[in-house]
Amino acid sequence: MTLRHLELVDFRSFASASFDPDLEGTTVLSGPNGTGKTTVLEAVAYLGTQRSFRGAPREAMVSTGREQAVLRAELTRAGLPLLVEAEISATGRSRAQVNRQPVRARRDLAEAVPVTVFSPDDLGVVREGPSRRRDLLDDALGLLDPAASTVGDEVDRVLRQRGALLRQSGGRATADVTTTLDVWDERLAAAGTALAVARASLVDELAPYVTASYRALAGREDVAVGLTYRRSWEGELAEALAATRRDDLKRGVTGTGPHRDDLVLTIEGRDARLQASQGEQRCLALALRLGVHRLVTARSDAAPILLLDDVFSELDPFRARALVHELPAGQALLTTAVPLPEGVSVASTVDVRHLAEER
Repeated sequence: MTLRHLELVDFRSFASASFDPDLEGTTVLSGPNGTGKTTVLEAVAYLGTQRSFRGAPREAMVSTGREQAVLRAELTRAGLPLLVEAEISATGRSRAQVNRQPVRARRDLAEAVPVTVFSPDDLGVVREGPSRRRDLLDDALGLLDPAASTVGDEVDRVLRQRGALLRQSGGRATADVTTTLDVWDERLAAAGTALAVARASLVDELAPYVTASYRALAGREDVAVGLTYRRSWEGELAEALAATRRDDLKRGVTGTGPHRDDLVLTIEGRDARLQASQGEQRCLALALRLGVHRLVTARSDAAPILLLDDVFSELDPFRARALVHELPAGQALLTTAVPLPEGVSVASTVDVRHLAEER
């Protein structure tokens, strides 16, 4: 997969801009802070995930005073041209198309614009709550397992519908509410169990890649890194949903299911979230991204587009050199506010302040 051309319209600070990266090597996006370097990477990542890797809501990505932003990317896959477009609405429904056909599932974009994102915020994958870790797994499933990605979309739909019903019920288990909940619970039990199984299988396959990357980044060949998928329920999900229905009605939310699961990370048996140093946490966050990238590349024989947002400013010289050594070859977009470490081979450098003038 190769990104050939990118266009942004009313996306954050860019009223109109376009960008042509190097097709095979690393393109460095330069410019002072606040000129939009990260914004360009965010646009590419959004086209592949329909989400901001900065954690921003969609309305924040639309230029102030505008109703919508438009992103357009021209790519090449297996020698064939590919057009991916997205409309991001500030108030209504956002849309995406691949070759002028509406996107109905996340996997369509993951296949069209496969990306691996490294950013300073990755530390939150290790340090923050479970949602960041679930997102990492689900993004990987979008690149690796179309069937599991479809199941994930089904889980999201059912949770939205079930949540709306719980809120509308006012905490009352009327006959109509109970009958409808039975339907949603059956669907959630089937799709939620399938998603949990797919995530757990991914974690088992991913673990050796993450361990190898962590050891390289930390310079320790014997360190033990653990990845364990932990469900939020025991036994059958259908039974767990039935057992917690009264609480769900009272609170108006679904408290059990794959949306509450977690990826438990350990270093030498210690909980990485609570007991690891910041240096260990940062190494592990990078190792998780590298592990996913290497697994996807090994499975598909095609590397995702690498997006590296100012990651070197957060690393000491040893870890920066180790990361450079670990980064696989292929198309990459890189932003930096500090001099690049030795070993980074730059194919081209683009000043983001000139992007709007190139349109």
